[in-house]
Amino acid sequence: MNRLLPGDTPLVKLHTDGTHRVAPLAETIDRVRRHFGPLGITRVADVTGLDRIGIPVVMVVRPNSRSLAVSQGKGTTLAAARASGLMEAAETHHAEHPPVPLRLATATDLARTADVIATGLPVPAHSGFHPDLPMLWAEGTDLTSGAPVWVPYETVHTDYTVTDLPGAGCFYATSNGLASGNHPREAVLHGLFEVVERDATVLWSLAAPETQDITRIDLATVDDPGCRRLLDDFDRADVLVAVWDQTSDLGLPAFSCEIIDRYANPLHVVPAAAGMGCHTDRGVALSRALTEAAQSRLTAITGSRDDQPPPAYARSHDLHALAGHRAVLADESPARRDFRQVPEIRHDTVDDDIADVCARLAKAGCDRVVAVDLSRPEFGIDVVRVVVPGLEHVDLDSAEVMIGPRARQAMA
Repeated sequence: MNRLLPGDTPLVKLHTDGTHRVAPLAETIDRVRRHFGPLGITRVADVTGLDRIGIPVVMVVRPNSRSLAVSQGKGTTLAAARASGLMEAAETHHAEHPPVPLRLATATDLARTADVIATGLPVPAHSGFHPDLPMLWAEGTDLTSGAPVWVPYETVHTDYTVTDLPGAGCFYATSNGLASGNHPREAVLHGLFEVVERDATVLWSLAAPETQDITRIDLATVDDPGCRRLLDDFDRADVLVAVWDQTSDLGLPAFSCEIIDRYANPLHVVPAAAGMGCHTDRGVALSRALTEAAQSRLTAITGSRDDQPPPAYARSHDLHALAGHRAVLADESPARRDFRQVPEIRHDTVDDDIADVCARLAKAGCDRVVAVDLSRPEFGIDVVRVVVPGLEHVDLDSAEVMIGPRARQAMA
């Protein structure tokens, strides 16, 4: 039986505060804690107190990482933040050492004997891919048919210390769709939410400003208790919050959130920060966006992102730019969307969530949903990489990437 496909026993959700998991947070944390040494984790730091907001944020350090040395975790409680950070660190380690079957072949040759996906994936502008170029392929599972399918290895791994692999540079390498869980299907669901979230963000960012304005949420209409507590935390800390509904044609609740200090203080400049979230539960989706914004702000305060060059920090402290940003967030007049109008999808099991998301993707023309199992038996942590051809997940601020058909349609 394939671990990524539904079994005889449905996966019932046991934890639903801020995220949905099939095991208690203590069990999730302990699952990773037992393997700190092999995973390369040397420190888990609670950095919540470095800011005044009080929303729990942790950083998890892996000095010998082959990608980012610091992972971030956030949540409505410190336990949730620890679980978030530890699982992110664990999944990144797995993707740096992926235990998956690989084949070196051209797309043309491999397609003679296997199902191959080489189109609909994000590619850099300088991509040299062509069907007769030898490159590495990783085996995954089509979640709809259950059949094996091969995808470019570059869309699966996160070992950025090796740049001379066959076919390197043909596809856009990111961590999008990389997820972990207490069960393979839980990990699949988290990966699906992430790829849908990125796609929704790209499509929303291409909308006209007046269209974006009418998607701003009237925060007074937020009726989710957990989100209300988070909004109160921001308010007590004199931090402005703006939220936009980015739900796409897929109909899965997706939000983006931006925060900034309500009052300028030239002696203590804190950058603006943003967060995004997607989930079948609109309260969880908004909670993810709000907590990620708090996490992003603390990441800037701690200076712990090792993929950010010094100029990025300089730009984030530009007083003139911050003043303009503050004015936009302080103006609540565009906030005209009721939070309760955002779709709400309730399922008791992870399996029902996955089936729902896959059905929505198929209806939108994205009928190939692939999961690559990156789990290692010695850890007992379930990690997958979700790949959905056709979805957008590129950095539109970069001239080095090519947008896909969904983005082109949004622009048109």
